[in-house]
Amino acid sequence: MLNLADTPHFQDKDKAREFLENLRWPNGPVCPHCNCATAYKLTGKPNSKRPVRSGVWKCKDCEQQFTVTVNTIFEDSHIPLNKWLLAIHLLCASKKGISSHQLHRMLGVTYKSAWFMTHRIRYMMGQSSYQKKLTGVVEADETYIGGKTKNRGGVGRPDAYSKKQPVFSVLQRNGDVRSFHVHRVTAENLVGTLRSNVEAAATVVTDGYSSYDRVGAKFDRHEVINHSDGEYSRKAKDGFVVHTNTVEGFFGLLKRGLTGVYHQVGSHHLHRYLAEFDFRYNARKISDTDRTLLALSQAEGKRLQLRDSISSRTGASERGN
Repeated sequence: MLNLADTPHFQDKDKAREFLENLRWPNGPVCPHCNCATAYKLTGKPNSKRPVRSGVWKCKDCEQQFTVTVNTIFEDSHIPLNKWLLAIHLLCASKKGISSHQLHRMLGVTYKSAWFMTHRIRYMMGQSSYQKKLTGVVEADETYIGGKTKNRGGVGRPDAYSKKQPVFSVLQRNGDVRSFHVHRVTAENLVGTLRSNVEAAATVVTDGYSSYDRVGAKFDRHEVINHSDGEYSRKAKDGFVVHTNTVEGFFGLLKRGLTGVYHQVGSHHLHRYLAEFDFRYNARKISDTDRTLLALSQAEGKRLQLRDSISSRTGASERGN
């Protein structure tokens, strides 16, 4: 287990910067402005009235100055880098997430800063586009996020007046999961998402919901498990085990995290929370340290500004204690 007290880049901002430089530039600094490898480090002159900040480089080609944080989630942040690295590690290592209130207490930053940090980290964890489609056996199912509406029941799919938010996930057995916040659970949305993320040669397993009726025409094999008849697992004639228990297990983890840790999630931010839970699930077979390094490897090219995170409708999206 990683001992945080003995890890220099979690304790010292200069060590954290050196750690990020080695991670981002293993063969030496590369200018983020012109992509040239001709940069040199700036150092202040003795008794100068204009001291040079630590970690500033200057490109010989374009003559632009830069640091390791340029064009990453850390850009323009006044929070020390060692606190950033610790926050990323804690979010990667916590199976059900960690609230902004908890980070606010642990890191000694304001709640607003901790809230914005967590959203930047979730943005870093997300995949802007998936290069490869899922293959093999893929389970697909939808669930609904949010509290129960009084006098409207709590069993089955919510009606049109419910404020629950639908989430659709496709999960490759022994592989990755991809989750999407869909605004309407329709055949067009569900089948369209499946076709965009799953190979046509895959075997797709769903429940008996009518919106999945067209799946069989788009994929080589479509198996249905009829939950309405009390059926949760069965063997097909060729011995193939039909169930959606794997994706439902993921939903259980997702809901325990959203309900028990984050408590209240705004619908306009739900996609970022899904990216967080997808990332941890997809990296479940590696250590917490390797999962943190994997997240940091996705930091470049990700920039999320505060005005993009705050909604004028509801403000902060989660109030975890």
